[in-house]
This record gives sequence, C-alpha cells and structure tokens, in this order.
Amino acid sequence: MPDADIDLERDASLLIGAVRDAGALALQMRRGDVRSWIKGVSSPVSEADIAVNDLIETRLRASTPDYGWLSEESAEDASRLRKPAVWVVDPIDGTRAYLARRDDWSISVALVHDGLPVLAAVFAPASDEFFFAHRAVGAELNGAAICASDGPTLDFTKITGPQPLVERLPPLGKGVEIYPRIGSLALRLCRVGSGRIDAAFAGGKSHDWDLAAADLIVHEAGGQMTEITGEPLVYNRSDVTHGVLIAAGRARHRRIVEDFQGHPLL
Repeated sequence: MPDADIDLERDASLLIGAVRDAGALALQMRRGDVRSWIKGVSSPVSEADIAVNDLIETRLRASTPDYGWLSEESAEDASRLRKPAVWVVDPIDGTRAYLARRDDWSISVALVHDGLPVLAAVFAPASDEFFFAHRAVGAELNGAAICASDGPTLDFTKITGPQPLVERLPPLGKGVEIYPRIGSLALRLCRVGSGRIDAAFAGGKSHDWDLAAADLIVHEAGGQMTEITGEPLVYNRSDVTHGVLIAAGRARHRRIVEDFQGHPLL
C-alpha cells in the first residue's frame, strides 16, 4: 500500500476535479475547428490533446510536486523512475474518434505507486461516463458501484478488440457478430468493468497511459486484466509498452487465457 506521506483522499479529490474539468475543456474545444497533425509514423495528435494535457499537469503537479509524471503528450522525464508515486496520463485516448466527432474517446489518468495503480479516473465526456476506482475500495461509474460480468461463456456480441484476436477464440464461425471496436482503449476496457462488455482485447504496443487507469477500474470491479499469458501488468518502468492483453470477469478471463496458451501469436 502507499506510503503514509501519500494522501490518497486528497489525491482522489484532485484527480476527479482535474479530469472533469479536462473533459469540459475537450468538449468545448471540439465545438470549433481543432488543429491536428501526425506524430511518429501515423499517430494523430491535436491541439486539444495538448491543452488537456497542460490543464491536468498544472492542476495535479502543483499539489503533488514530489510525484513523477508520465504522459503521452509530455516529454519523457526519466526522474519518474526514482519516484514511488507517478501520475500516468492520456489526455485524449482515441484522438481519431475525437477528431471525427464520435463519442468513443476518453481522458484517462491514474496514480501509480510502486508499479501498481492506486487511483484511477477515465472520463468519456461525450457519452457522460465517468469511471473512478480506488485500490481496495472499489470501482464506480457515475457514482454507482460496478461489477464485471460473471461466468466463462463467450458471447461474441459482447467481446471487442482487434478482430484478428477475437477471431482466434473458439468456436467463432463465419458471420458471427462481434461487438464493434471502441476508439478509446481505456474506455473499451472500462466497459468490461461496468459489465457492458464481457471481454476486451488490446493489441500489442499499448502503453502505460492507455492502460493504468482502466487496469485498476477492471480489477476493482471484480475483473482481471493481464497479458494474454496471464502475467500481471507493472507500470512506470523504463519500457512503458505492453504486449497483447485481455480484460474480462475472472472466470471468463481464465478461460480466454487458457484458450490462447501455446498459440503461435505468443
């Protein structure tokens, strides 16, 4: 558990306020023309990503100056590796959906302590879904407790993620309907926690900022989120990328991990 000098009640209040205000800012900016560009090979970024990142950083770091910082839209600061507590931020997860004026984007922020998330907020302002979790306390959606769906059965209309991964699950046949893919990975995973989706995959090369908040929300909702091998996730390492992941209720998660054992994908 966190050190005594980390005030999780204070940090939870800071987190909720900053993420809600960031959501309002993103919605306001989306009403006008939002300038965007490509970073790296093909990843879109917009002026809204930067503005939301700046708002969250200003709010959180002013009150927690001793915490580390890891964000998709901030320059790498290696000092985070020496900090037991680190804010992990994706200012807009699902930028393509945001720019297309769809609803399936979110703001994702977690507080990670010693490699594990202890506080998490994922906010999808366009669909008014605010997920929050506190380690060992529980997870909620818009203030109501949530629970991942139970049982090992595979209903493909409630399983989402990259189609090549979903299609490796038996006994999927031709023409079977699959739940539509969701632009925000964090939102996709959180909807497992709320029971709206039974299981969600993430392809390889997702990052700490895509995952840390949703990981805690799924866990505190009684689900499981791991590498497809069943290995748990650890955050705030020098390499912040992760492999293929699966999130589901515990019984279904166990079945899917077993189905993938020994698969050539791995």
